[in-house]
Amino acid sequence: MSLAETVVSRFPEPIRSIALKHRELVKFALVGGTCFVIDTVLFFGIKTVVLPNNPVTAKIIATLVATIVSYILNREWSFRTRGGRERHHEALLFFLVNGIGIVLNSAPLYIARYAFHLQEPHVSRLTEEISDFLSAQIIGTLIAMAFRWYGYKNWVFPEENGRKKRSIEDEKELGHS
Repeated sequence: MSLAETVVSRFPEPIRSIALKHRELVKFALVGGTCFVIDTVLFFGIKTVVLPNNPVTAKIIATLVATIVSYILNREWSFRTRGGRERHHEALLFFLVNGIGIVLNSAPLYIARYAFHLQEPHVSRLTEEISDFLSAQIIGTLIAMAFRWYGYKNWVFPEENGRKKRSIEDEKELGHS
């Protein structure tokens, strides 16, 4: 029994049944939560220490790092049975979906800062920080997360049990060589 199955087996019903039925979504959410923490820490660290005058650039850098971690965790855990594509095609599609996700994630921050002028000297430092957090880390993340979930399931890892099928095809091909 895997660690995830051990943890889920301790959940009370009906939560256990829902978690088992939607295990990919649960794993995706856990990976997303982990990457959210990585993204948030990096975003505020870079924005505060390295790029105080370029918050959108700081957001893009933080999201890129979190995206790399996300690819590894989603491929090897959340969607480990899915696939159906060669790895380089899968990676290309993953990073294309995430490139769009980075734009979706950064857009609310850009709008808050440069369309609504929610930055100093127009607003207080506290208001600016709250706005940055809400627009970049909450609104942007939710929009990008919904898009990524759809993109991963439909384009990046489209076939249920795709890796098993691919592995069987590879074995057949090797046997006929």
